[in-house]
Parts: sequence; structure tokens; C-alpha cells
Amino acid sequence: MKPHLKSKPFNFLLVGIVLFLSASQMLLGQKVASNSKRIADQYLPDAGKPKQIKGMQLVWNDEFNIDGKPDSSVWRHEKGFVRNQEIQWYQAENANCSNGVLLIEGRREQFSNPNYDSTSRSWKNSRKMVQYTSSSINTRGTKQWLYGRFEIRARIDTSKGSWPAIWALGTAGSWPSNGEVDLMEFYRVNSVPTVLANVAWGTSQRSVAKWDGEKRPLSRFTSVDPEWVKKFHVWRMDWDKDSINLYLDDVLLNNCPLTQTINADSSNPFTKPQYLLLNLALGSNGGDPDKTAFPIKFEVDYVRVYQEAQTEK
Repeated sequence: MKPHLKSKPFNFLLVGIVLFLSASQMLLGQKVASNSKRIADQYLPDAGKPKQIKGMQLVWNDEFNIDGKPDSSVWRHEKGFVRNQEIQWYQAENANCSNGVLLIEGRREQFSNPNYDSTSRSWKNSRKMVQYTSSSINTRGTKQWLYGRFEIRARIDTSKGSWPAIWALGTAGSWPSNGEVDLMEFYRVNSVPTVLANVAWGTSQRSVAKWDGEKRPLSRFTSVDPEWVKKFHVWRMDWDKDSINLYLDDVLLNNCPLTQTINADSSNPFTKPQYLLLNLALGSNGGDPDKTAFPIKFEVDYVRVYQEAQTEK
């Protein structure tokens, strides 16, 4: 019987080790599950409420949690051939909300250009046929802001021919003297798929902009994360009286001091309100989509605008 008495401390130690390992495995399992959920959520729309930001207040947001068309009291649609000799015909039919996202689709479809004029010297009217369609929506005349934090969570299609953009334009004057901010553009630069973050303003030459741009090859992101193009990402602008800072997933891409954004007439477009645009262009800088599988998709999870919180005096 004495040997059994000697083994008691060992038994207690063994039980303690087992309990410790079990608890460790449970905690590890919870951590892995938590991390897996966080990683998996990058592939899905964010169903949570807008986050609170210290010193700021949410002044407007669209979570696109409806079925059907985007809110017509806010979003305006562009129509037809619009800019940059792009090949898409913009129409409202290609922008729809479902499953918590705004989906803008680039489609290959053919019909006669209703504005066709065989004698026209305008590229918009001299094209006999429409070959591709997409959508472009904006808040011009409905929502505009002066300064703040703008957060847009989206997933972009990087197929050849795709040219999605999240951008802002000034409400006063003509381009580029009204000011342009490209929170996100994706297209091909010298045939290289590239993510861009740009600020533009006017010069002494009509319709010629001065650009402060940042270009990052898509490979910079996919080499770190091969699943990058399958995930949602947050594009952000922090804009105040001193500067415009453009971020991608909280990484600063472009810092533009407003001391340099001066038009030829000495005005500064970024001390005036801007409105937002979301669009999916096709062709032109995006490349030739002739061999691309359609539809091309641009998914926007939410748009959130924060401004400095007003303190009561």
C-alpha cells in the first residue's frame, strides 16, 4: 500500500497538467475561431453598425441594406457616353442593391446608340453602337461636404478592362479647377494593373490638371496576400483645412498638403464642398476587355462620412 501513497503527488501533478492543457487548448481554439471569423469577414459585407471615432460624429452614411435601386433621394445616375472616351454606356439598370452591397456591373451587351449622328465630330455621338454598359452614381445636388473622414468599403474586380473609382469633385466651377480627389482608382499603367490615390486641381491651361498622384502596382498587395482581390477593403480620405490624406486599409498612400493645391487664379478648390461619385468605367485606361469574362463587378459595402464633433459652448 505504501507505493500508492508515494504516487499521490504525481497523480495531482498529472491532473493539473491535463487541466492546464485542456484550458490552453480551449483558449487557443477560441482565439483561432475569433481570428478565422475576422479573416472570413473580409470576404463578406460588414453587417455591423458604423464605428464610433473619438472626436468625430457620423454625419451621413449609406449601408446599402436594401433590395433594389440605390436611394434616389441621394444618388443620381449618369447616362450615356460621358468621359475619357470610355467604351461603356452608363445606365441605371446596372446599379442594384442586394445582400448588403451596392453592385455595379459592367456588362457586354449591344444596342444602337440613341444619340448616333453620322456627321458628328463628337466621340459620344459618332459611335453607332453601344457594346458595353455599366453605371456611375453620384451625390451631386443632394449631399456635399467640407472636410471630414470618408470611409468606403468595397471589393474591386481587377479583370482587364475594369476601371472602378471612388472619387470626389468640387461643387464650384469646372474641372479641374473645382478639384478632384480619387480615393481609389484601379486601371492599367503601362499595362501594369495599378491602384491609384490622386488629388488634382487647375492650372493656367484649360482642362489641364495638376496632379499629386500615388501609384501602387496591384502585385504589391497580392504578393503579400494572394486572396487580396477576393476581399473587401476600406478606402479612406481624411480631409481638413491643412491636408488631404488617402488611405487603403489604414495604410497611408498619399499625403497632399493644401498649401500646394492652388489654382491659376489663386483659389483653392479644397476649401470648398465636394460630392461623391462611385462608378465602374470600362476600356480606355482599364485596357481592352474583349477577352474578359463578363460581368465585371464593383461591390460597395458602405459609404460613411464623419466630421469633427461639435462641442457645446
